[in-house]
Amino acid sequence: MRIPWRRRPAGRSRRLLDAAGIGPGSTDDGDEQVVVREVAYRVAQRNSGAITEVLAIVEELLGDEPNYEFVVSLLENIQNLVSHGLDTFWSPDEVYALLGPRGTACWATLTRFWTAVADWCARTGLTLEPAEPLLTIQNEQLKVLLWTVNRTLPTGEKLGLAQAVRYEKANGASISSYSHIAAALRSTGHQ
Repeated sequence: MRIPWRRRPAGRSRRLLDAAGIGPGSTDDGDEQVVVREVAYRVAQRNSGAITEVLAIVEELLGDEPNYEFVVSLLENIQNLVSHGLDTFWSPDEVYALLGPRGTACWATLTRFWTAVADWCARTGLTLEPAEPLLTIQNEQLKVLLWTVNRTLPTGEKLGLAQAVRYEKANGASISSYSHIAAALRSTGHQ
């Protein structure tokens, strides 16, 4: 029987929060979507010295299959943040260089998936919006939420969860053992 993503033990969440320097009570550590967003946002920032420790934990967690969805979500959030090209964040190449072998494979899988989504959008004529308005958001909570679920393409357009869901529905393709449709449903409180 598969255990729903949100109801798995919180030990991994607390480990990552601690490694990222996010103290108890600072965030809802019972909601793993909140945890991955908060940890990603914290460690993707250049002024955070925690990225190496968090990525070491990611490498360890990827060795255990029940952690896969959780870790993919975390790496995807980090990848989205660093795609924005803001000086505040590490660059994609800098993060990639810090990944272990499992993390590198997961990062590459995410890159291939999002490249396929962007290519599909271009082939189908799906218009993408510019990322610039997204990147001018001042509210810290909105930044965490919107910057982690959207990425900036080299064209300056944004690509996010909505396009990933449309791609998966149209093509039946997702990342093995990870579905953006399921992630979207989880974000609305559905399992």
